[in-house]
Parts: sequence; structure tokens; C-alpha cells
Amino acid sequence: MDGTTDINARFRILLAQLNPVMGDLSGNSAKALAAWKEGRERGVDLVALPEMFLTGYQTQDLIRKPAFVLDAAQHLDRLMSDCVAGPAIAIGGPFLDGTRLHNAYHVFHDGRIVSRAFKHFLPNFNVFDEVRVFNRGQVQGPWSLDNHGPRIGNPICEDAWYPDVTETMAECGAEILVIPNGSPYFRDKMEVRLNHMVSRVVETGLPLVYLNLVGGQDDQMFDGGSFVLDRHGALVMQMPLFEEGYGEIAFMREEGGWSPEPGMLSDIPCSFEQDYRVMVEALRDYMSKTGFSKTLLGLSGGIDSALVAAIAVDALGADQVRCVMLPSRYTSESSLQDAADAAGLLRCQLDEVSIAGSQEAVHDALAPLFEGQAEDVTEENIQSRLRGLLLMAQSNKFGEMLLTTGNKSEVAVGYATIYGDMSGGYNPIKDLYKTRVFDICRWRNRTWRTWMKGPEGEVVPVSIIEKPPSAELRPDQKDEDSLPPYEVLDGILKMLVDDEKSVADCVEAGYEREIVKKIEHLIYISEYKRFQSAPGARLSPRAFWLDRRYPIVNRWRDPSG
Repeated sequence: MDGTTDINARFRILLAQLNPVMGDLSGNSAKALAAWKEGRERGVDLVALPEMFLTGYQTQDLIRKPAFVLDAAQHLDRLMSDCVAGPAIAIGGPFLDGTRLHNAYHVFHDGRIVSRAFKHFLPNFNVFDEVRVFNRGQVQGPWSLDNHGPRIGNPICEDAWYPDVTETMAECGAEILVIPNGSPYFRDKMEVRLNHMVSRVVETGLPLVYLNLVGGQDDQMFDGGSFVLDRHGALVMQMPLFEEGYGEIAFMREEGGWSPEPGMLSDIPCSFEQDYRVMVEALRDYMSKTGFSKTLLGLSGGIDSALVAAIAVDALGADQVRCVMLPSRYTSESSLQDAADAAGLLRCQLDEVSIAGSQEAVHDALAPLFEGQAEDVTEENIQSRLRGLLLMAQSNKFGEMLLTTGNKSEVAVGYATIYGDMSGGYNPIKDLYKTRVFDICRWRNRTWRTWMKGPEGEVVPVSIIEKPPSAELRPDQKDEDSLPPYEVLDGILKMLVDDEKSVADCVEAGYEREIVKKIEHLIYISEYKRFQSAPGARLSPRAFWLDRRYPIVNRWRDPSG
């Protein structure tokens, strides 16, 4: 039992759904202190911040640096000293227990430590590799403030995805579960989270607070969406996705336990909107957190670069985005017009730098060596690499971040030129299959939200959406000359890449074995390209980089099917 017996007692928690910057210990501490002061002004009992908020998440091997861990400990001590004469504050950050480093959750009140929980279940899948950097902690019992409020258990993120930790806390007397999370986005993840958390409520009979980080970190987007469930698993509070902010929730002590009062109930947008906003917010954060304000991209008149341009304008504003058309002798008039129309709709600058002269110069330089050799993909790649060279030169000269524009279908099968159109610092659509590129473009043309800095209405010309995709590296070239139709290609890729299915599974699903084997081969031989590719927003549980780690040298091919 806790120290209060008043049936009408209230306990108020301020959820600080905020966006930390990796490694900015002073800045993150200042954000935490500002949240605590906000809570003090509101008169709440507890201000709660998410998992590993002090350092940012995920730290990867940065957390293995002793000086970083020591610096984090000093910032935690200063924060504890600063937070006096007000509410308790709970914040995620590392803790070195002797020689054992933990992902910990610290609760301070009036300049002293009240509780320190260690993460028990360390995720070691998808983008997570916590077994590499942290030690597993013992399950901690609940805590309470002196003679005030409920007994609170703090399972840390993964600890709440299994019944063991929450049931142990309930058996030890916990009355409310407050779960700090660093849970990154993938499509439809909100439903997955809710289902798991409802299960924890059903098993323990305890109300539950799910508090999540928000903001971009490299390829990952922490999407917020913090929520509260009552003792019956009903949703009583839902904070917005992708937005920083505070959410206040009050718990009343009633017969049988503590119950949350109704709070805000924000809408959960459709998956197209969620994907698009992830690409926008991830780019915005990547730019600001790496110190860039302006960006540029090659605008070809094709759908991929048109979508990236729209994302960039919605993230940064038209005045911060510069598009460059780099025509060759194979560039059609319609592509020149489409690029001009796309830039015009977005109201951003469009420059033109022809590669024709450079192309001729390279041809002449190589002619003695290439004499007697037929033209092939070599000459096509030279064009792409010239574009990459000219774009990188502009990036260097003007201090603009160069965006790459390859979709997941192309990235998967290597239908992109390394040191060419793969040159750049970030790829917003890296985890977006080509068929979904079309869907997202149509969605954006009919949808506008206040978080978009671009204009309302059509931003990707319909002519771009409707024309057959082409790299325009040779006369009358079409993507389908080299690849199966994108509906077929994406269907096979989703099975082989996202679902790790076999060739036999694909054949059973109705795809031709010859085509499946070709795609499988292209996936494997393109690994070296992906290894050197720019990071991009993670939209699925099987994005290229941390989600899928394959060897570059690999002779195995699936014999099934």
C-alpha cells in the first residue's frame, strides 16, 4: 500500500513528449529542466520524459565511450540538483553500476534520487543492438513519493512488450505503470503498440502510461503518439503523432485502484500521411541536427525526384530548396517541361546545368582506351556520374545538403549508379517502393496539412505521375526495358526482402521463376552499393541498413522453386 488512504486523492503526471538531439547533453538537459518548470507551473506531481532522453536514442557505440558516460552522469547530477521545490522528474539516461552499463530510468525529487530502474529485456533485432552496448538489469520494484501518490512501476520500453516485468511489478505492489519508450516508427506500428499494451493491462489490472520519444535520428523517426490506458484497457488519452508537446493526465484513487481521468484524444492519420510525414520530419531533423539549412537535388522530370522535391519543400520551405536540371542529349523536351512545372508548382528555384559538354569531354578522354568496344552501360553510368559530380560541386560551393532520389525498388536491385545518382547526404524515399511512390504523390496532390511548408494543391505534375518511368540514359529508354513492371518487381521484393521468403514461395505466389531468380541475383550483387548509400527515412520493419545486414561477398543463391 502507498502512504495515502484518501479515496479522492489525485496524482497528476505531465508527459513530456519531446525531441532530443543525439549527444547534446546540455541541450537535452535544458529541455528536461524546462519541462520540469512547466510541470511546476501546472502544479503536477511528476514530470516524465522518455527513454534515454538525456543522451538521445539510439546512441549505438557512442555509449561505449567512457568520457561520454561520465559526462552524462554529471549532467544527470546537475539536473537532480536543479529540480528542487517542485514535482518529481523522471528521465531516461545511462547509468554505470560498477563496470556494468545500463539503460536506466532515473526518478529525482527535491534534489535526491527516488528510484533508478534498469532495462531488463534488451532488444537485439531490427534496428536494435542493445545487447552490444548495455548490460541486462534486474527487475526493479515500484516507487512512490513520500506519503503521497501511487506506487509506480517503470518498465523501460522493451520490458513492457513481454508479461514478465509488468507482472512482477504488479506482484510487488505497483499501482500504475509508467513506461518510458524510444520506439521508432514503422508503418502501422501504433496498432502494434496498443495491442501489446492492452495485453499488459489485462494481465496486471493496472492503468498504463506509454510515453514515447519524438523526432528523427539518422534513419529512424521516433513518432511520439504517447497514450494512457485505464485499468480495463480503454484508451483515455492519445497524444499526437510526430509532434513535440506536453500531455497532462490526472489519476484519481478509487475503490479498487487508481483511474486516469479522460485527456486529449488526437486522431491517428492514415498510413500514407504517416509515411509522408515521417519523410518530411526525418529530413527536417536530419538537416537541423547536422547543421544544414539549405538543400539541393537533381530534378530530372521523373516522379522520384519530383516527390523528393515536394518532401524537401514541405520540410524546409521553398526558399531553402534548390532544384537543378542536368540535361544530356537524351533528355526529352517533355522531361525539361515536367521539371520546370514541378519546380513551379513548389515555387522553388530551378537551375539548369547541361552535362553535354562534359559528356563529350569524357568520351574523348576515354576514346583511345575504349576503341573497338561497343557502347554499353558504361556510357550510361558516365552520364549519371557527371551529374553526381556537378551536384556535389554545387553542394560544396553553396553549403547545401545534396539529396538523393532513389526509391526502395531501385535501391534493392541496384538500379542506381554508385558515385552518380547515389551521391548525396540523405535519401528521403529510400524505404519507399516505387508503387507506393505513385500512391504518395497522388495523396499529397489532394492533401495539405498545417505542418507542410509547401503549397496546397497539386505539387507533383500529373504528367509526371502518368508517364512511363525512364532514366533517359539512351534513346527511348524505359525502366521496364531492364526490369519487370513495378507492380511485379515490388511484389517480389516485398517477399524476398521484407518477408525473407524463398524463391519457391514467390513462385507459389504466382511469379515466374526466371524473373524471381533474376531479382534475387540483383539484390545480392547490389549489396556493396547499399553499403555505401546515403541514409534515409525508415518506413518499414525491413529497411536497408540496420534492419537488414547482409554480407557484401555472398555466393549463395536460393535453390528452391
